[in-house]
Amino acid sequence: MVNETAIDNQQQPRRLFSTKPLKFSNPRSAKHIPIILLVIATICLKSQPSLSSSHPPPPIPILPIPNSNQISWQLTEMAMFFHFGTNTFTDSEWGTGQADPSVFNPTSLNATQWVNAAKDSGFSRVILTVKHHDGFCLWPSEYTDYSVKSSSWRNGTGDVLRELAAAAKIAGVQLGIYLSPWDRHEPCYGKTYEYNEYYLGQMTELLTRYGEIREVFLDGAKGEGEKSMEYFFEDWFSVIHQLQPRAVIFSDAGPDTRWVGDEGGVAGTTCWSLFNRSDAKIGGTDTDYSIGGDPFGHDWVPAECDVSIRPGWFWHPSESPKSALTLLDLYYKSVGRNCLLLLNVPPNSSGLISQQDIQVLKEFSNIRNSIFTLNLAKNATISANSTRGKTDNSRYGPRNVLEEGIDSYWAPNGSISEWILYLDFEEVVTFNVLLLQEPIQMGQRIIEFHLDFLNEGGEWEVVTGGTTVGYKRLLLFPSVKASHLRVVIDGSRADPLLSYLGIYFDPFSISGQVSKIFNGTEVLQQTTHRNSSSYYV
Repeated sequence: MVNETAIDNQQQPRRLFSTKPLKFSNPRSAKHIPIILLVIATICLKSQPSLSSSHPPPPIPILPIPNSNQISWQLTEMAMFFHFGTNTFTDSEWGTGQADPSVFNPTSLNATQWVNAAKDSGFSRVILTVKHHDGFCLWPSEYTDYSVKSSSWRNGTGDVLRELAAAAKIAGVQLGIYLSPWDRHEPCYGKTYEYNEYYLGQMTELLTRYGEIREVFLDGAKGEGEKSMEYFFEDWFSVIHQLQPRAVIFSDAGPDTRWVGDEGGVAGTTCWSLFNRSDAKIGGTDTDYSIGGDPFGHDWVPAECDVSIRPGWFWHPSESPKSALTLLDLYYKSVGRNCLLLLNVPPNSSGLISQQDIQVLKEFSNIRNSIFTLNLAKNATISANSTRGKTDNSRYGPRNVLEEGIDSYWAPNGSISEWILYLDFEEVVTFNVLLLQEPIQMGQRIIEFHLDFLNEGGEWEVVTGGTTVGYKRLLLFPSVKASHLRVVIDGSRADPLLSYLGIYFDPFSISGQVSKIFNGTEVLQQTTHRNSSSYYV
């Protein structure tokens, strides 16, 4: 933009300095001019911002790094799975595909109750088995009559997915679907081209009629002795990303998220989001490789831990849910090991989440909030043995690790090989949980770390230690009382970055009891005592 006050076509530019020679009443004063000018120049230079005092740029990310969809997926931490279908009414897990559609009749189905059960207990995504291995569809597909339109529920006009999508949208909860590749009912299953066309036709229905879908869950499950079938997974992936660009795709081998390798909800104590998709095959991936990931992997494919709140994946009247403390243990070993926890909570034959399950979910939520609401580290003075730029640089300073989220972080200077954060408390604190987070948008870096406390003899003593951190790492250990702590990062793929550090006290895993108040009455639930040492890495 031209400054019209400085340049005017009607007049000459105003001179900032006179070109006339200076005149002095005392000629001897002229000899002091160089000194005066030197002083003025020095003052002016000191008043200008120095290039060396400006903020250094962020460090270069270390590849691979997640895309925006993968970051959003990881931030949700927990999702709830709803296994529901004809199996719910036949008391089976893997249906034969021969059940009469009329058996499906959830007379009290309330998708809002499902969504509220998830949201109220801290789950921000729900995933529905729109078609399980038996082939029965919970939406009125145009490509088969083996669906809700052939059932007596809602007189054949019902659509479970539509009701769930509407409830999720109102509640602000993300929606996902599981469309089983294996189909024991469809006659064209086993005919490669015909079935792949059939499957993509159904997938297109699901991804174009129900609003935004944020996750598509796929697997390679198939019983022994079943028809041979080649799935065109790469075609499926391309269509899914085309129709729902914000969706992540889960399978044994990604492309966006991977199966952790078991259905127990437990990740490896070392768990990299790095992975080589070329070394994995859907339905045939080495579980040891899946559970730990690959520190030399070229792809970013974080792990998802699926597990059911009950022994089975579908609701069975003879089964009961896990305890809240068991769910807490799973939280430590899934979310707390750089994974997402996918907890299955199956609706019952009435079409509702059972009250037993809802009570456990409430207890689980209350326990987590009780433990993780108070970060004791926020009462400490935080310092580091190194900070990127100047030590008082708040952009990368150690105090950043007390700000929740992954956007800000502590970054050390690149000239050292051991990285330490110090926490100094004015009073002794009691704690038994350590939480660390990396800014995963910058890549997963930390290889090994440990936590020390300063003992009464003035020496540093190890409390606990671990390997990978990633999005979130939680370590539970026997209680410690101390006023001086340090987190030491022993190994890293590049200069380590920490976005959050938490010190907490978990009384529940120690006592093996959950004490909560429901409707004004205190309920004490006895649970199996867990040996704290089982939480060591």
